[in-house]
Amino acid sequence: MPVTARYARTVAEALRTETIGGVIMLAATLGALIWANVSLDGYEAIRGVRLGPLALYEWAQHGLLTVFFFVAGLEVKEEFVHGELAHLRKAALPVIAALSGMVVPALVFLAVSAGAEGAARGWAIPTATDIAFALAVLAVTAGAMPAALRAFLLTCAVVDDLGAITVIAVFYSHDLNVPALLLGAALIAAYGLLQRRHVTNPWLLAPLAVAAWWAVEASGVHATVAGVALGLLTRVTARDDEPRSPAEAADHYLRPVSAGLAVPVFAFLSAGVKLDGSSLGAIFSDRVVLGVIAGLILGKFLGVFGGAWLSVRLGLAKLSDELHWRDMAAVSLLAGIGFTVSLLIGDLAYGDDRQRAEAVTTGILAASLVASVLAAGLLHIRVRNRRNALDDD
Repeated sequence: MPVTARYARTVAEALRTETIGGVIMLAATLGALIWANVSLDGYEAIRGVRLGPLALYEWAQHGLLTVFFFVAGLEVKEEFVHGELAHLRKAALPVIAALSGMVVPALVFLAVSAGAEGAARGWAIPTATDIAFALAVLAVTAGAMPAALRAFLLTCAVVDDLGAITVIAVFYSHDLNVPALLLGAALIAAYGLLQRRHVTNPWLLAPLAVAAWWAVEASGVHATVAGVALGLLTRVTARDDEPRSPAEAADHYLRPVSAGLAVPVFAFLSAGVKLDGSSLGAIFSDRVVLGVIAGLILGKFLGVFGGAWLSVRLGLAKLSDELHWRDMAAVSLLAGIGFTVSLLIGDLAYGDDRQRAEAVTTGILAASLVASVLAAGLLHIRVRNRRNALDDD
């Protein structure tokens, strides 16, 4: 195998791991913050560069993030067919925790931001959990923790993503173009039919998926909805004559694109805010920003942990024998890393008010950082305590 091909394969394999993807996304975020604080005008100019009908930032938000949500849709489908969500008893714990982890942060946000102008538009910002970032922190700080903890976080985040895209479709769509929406629905249905008929030709499926994306984008519904819908319709069970299912093949090729390009580029074009006295002061004076921070840190913890505890208490679910409630507390803090989807919803809610949007972005970054540090610290303690317990035995 040529050296270049072998190197490309190695890079692609690395990008399929949560740790590398999270590191690249973090580097892109830091790069955006540095550039915006060195030359905000230059950073804004890059964001606004037009490529055809859309600006560069709009391509990242509506185009590249569709790849991310398509991969998320594949994960949801896999969980429903072969994973935790395939078994009602096993699914109950993360599903209830995820749903509670969306409702409680929204309520906390509304309570804290009550009375602030335009506050209600941002209620969904703290409801999201960033899969890549959360799993990366878990992998780096607590790789020795039981696999059941990762499974809980992954399933919870997958359900959370499905809920987030539903919220975007229902509450953040505008000026609906019904003919375009019907065309998009027809193209998505055709994609699903071809999947059921075991058609695997990428030269047919890929243009159909792109056409569906374009139609949904033109309809006024956010284009990422098309990504999730297409992912959910992709076949996850391989035929006897197939080495792997279409979903596995799509995930194999697109996950590196999502982790190495789509999410980092979106993060780079979203996270650049001026960190001066006024923007940092907004964290403590703007009730909308305070609502975002409280929702992500406090609301997510109370929602995820409280939902899990209540579901077990009521006999609706069972906590794995490998886990302790202190483990669940740590991963509930980890769910407060909103980042990618929170940034997207923040822009959808306040994109027409650049000053508010930048303040909200600052709040999301601050809350995600605090949630990461708190969760990493608690996970480190849990790993150490487990190791000491094993040594004592």
